[in-house]
Amino acid sequence: MKIKDIVCALGQFAPLPLQESYDNAGLQVGLTEAEVTGALLCLDVTEAVVDEAIALGYNLIISHHPLIYRGFKSLTGANYIERCIVKAIKHDIVVYSAHTNLDNAFNGVSFKMAEKIGLQDITFLEPKTESDVPAGSGVVGMLPTPVKDIDFLQHIKQLFQVGCVRHTALNGRMICKVALCGGSGSFLMDEAIRQGADIFITGEIKYHDYFGHGEDIILAEIGHYESEQYTKEIFQQLIRERFPEVPVRLTSLNTNPINYL
Repeated sequence: MKIKDIVCALGQFAPLPLQESYDNAGLQVGLTEAEVTGALLCLDVTEAVVDEAIALGYNLIISHHPLIYRGFKSLTGANYIERCIVKAIKHDIVVYSAHTNLDNAFNGVSFKMAEKIGLQDITFLEPKTESDVPAGSGVVGMLPTPVKDIDFLQHIKQLFQVGCVRHTALNGRMICKVALCGGSGSFLMDEAIRQGADIFITGEIKYHDYFGHGEDIILAEIGHYESEQYTKEIFQQLIRERFPEVPVRLTSLNTNPINYL
C-alpha cells in the first residue's frame, strides 16, 4: 500500500477545493510513492510528534492543522516548523494535512463534535451552496432530551476535557437545539441565532462578541484544541475502513500550546 493511496482517500473525503483561500491544506512534506509503514494521526505537527513517528517506524503523519502556512526562502532550523520539516525529510516521513477542507466537509470536524455530544438530525449550520459536494460551516442538531443549561455545560466540560468553559450568563433555560463549530467559529453566531439554537459552542470567541446576546442564545467557548481534538478519529476511521492492513495510531501527545492553572 503506497502513501499516495491514503492521500487520495483523504482527498476524496475532504476535497482540497473545499479549503478556505487563506489555508494550505494537503501534502506538506515528502514523496508519496513510498510504501506506507504506518500512519500517526495528530492535530498539530510538532518536533515531538515527528520523533514519535520515527520511534514507531511510521512514515506518514496526518494532521488537522497544516505544518506549513507560508513559503520559506531557507530551511535552517530557525524555528520548530523548519526543524520539523528538516527532520521529516531526513527520515523520509510524509506530512499531510486536512484543515479547513475537513472543517467544511460532510462528516467533518463539527460533525464529529456533534456525534460526541449525541446530537440528532444534524445538518450544516451554513451550507456552501456553490460546492459540487455537500459542504458547509458548522452544524446544528437536536439533543434527544432537553437538558438544563448548567448541566449541559458541565457535560461539555467533561466530554471535551476543558480546563475552563467561558460562556455568557445562564438563566436556567433548557437546551434542546445546539449549534457548534470546531476551531474559530464565532463568525457563525448570527446564523446560530437566526436558526433558533439554544446554545452555540465553538473553540474561540472574541471578548466583544459576548455582548448583546443574553436573550438570544448562550455562547460557550471551550478552546480551539479542545473543540477539534476528536478530529484524529475521523482520520483513524477512514484509514481503518479503507486500508485495514495499515498500522494507524493516534498520537500519545497533547499538542495544545495553551495551559490552564
